[in-house]
Amino acid sequence: MSRADEIFILNCRDILENGVWDTDHDVRPRWEDGTPAHTVKRFGIVNRYDLSEEFPALTIRRSYVVSAVDELLWIWQKKSNRVSELKSGVWDAWADENGTIGKAYGYQLGIKHRYKEGMFDQVDRVLYDLKHNPLSRRMITNIYNHEDLSEMQLYPCAYSVTFNVSGNRLNAILNQRSQDMLVANSWNVCQYAVLVHMFASVSGLEVGELVHVIADAHIYDRHIPIVRELIERKPFDAPKFTLDGDIKDFYAFTAKSVKLTDYSYHPFDEKLPVAI
Repeated sequence: MSRADEIFILNCRDILENGVWDTDHDVRPRWEDGTPAHTVKRFGIVNRYDLSEEFPALTIRRSYVVSAVDELLWIWQKKSNRVSELKSGVWDAWADENGTIGKAYGYQLGIKHRYKEGMFDQVDRVLYDLKHNPLSRRMITNIYNHEDLSEMQLYPCAYSVTFNVSGNRLNAILNQRSQDMLVANSWNVCQYAVLVHMFASVSGLEVGELVHVIADAHIYDRHIPIVRELIERKPFDAPKFTLDGDIKDFYAFTAKSVKLTDYSYHPFDEKLPVAI
């Protein structure tokens, strides 16, 4: 059994057995037919993944790592908010009349700030410190900019990352205010596992732990039968992960720089209803 499967199954069982429902409230999310999208949730879930041991892709269903990395690079490398620059359609429902998601995600990472060493955006500042000051305890990105929230199509869900080097290992803490467990959990975990691999590789470091902190971990009402079926499946072993080691510049990576081999997974062809 992969560690990612074990964590996901434990999380989902905990939510289903011990979670709190919001059915007595008027909730914002809606299904496509206009019906309120209610959830059952657990508060304050913390998961740890040792990336030096295995890559955290689910096997009880397929993790679409290439598409997830495409979105990751759209945010962290292109620092874009324009949905046409993203190959998948995951942001189409939130695009504004200009085809953007407003001042959200990549837009925030691309804003330059003044430091004593010069002007850097948040991504370049972390990359600079990893090479020049790896013991810094100040390597933090944060895209939850209150000043710009009114101009964002969606408030950031995964909003902050803290990077920390211990010995020669790069670790990271991903803070997430809200997590749709079925639709987004594996997607986000794989994305930020890849980001740690990429940052470590171009900085001459080894990968360490990814710690995922979720404030509101929830399962939507219409997802519950699907989740119950998934967590009864027998997991396979984790796949093998490789990253193009010849690339020394973070901005040279593409989604094709990442490969999973020996990846066995259960089929999952069902189109998931998504609440917006």
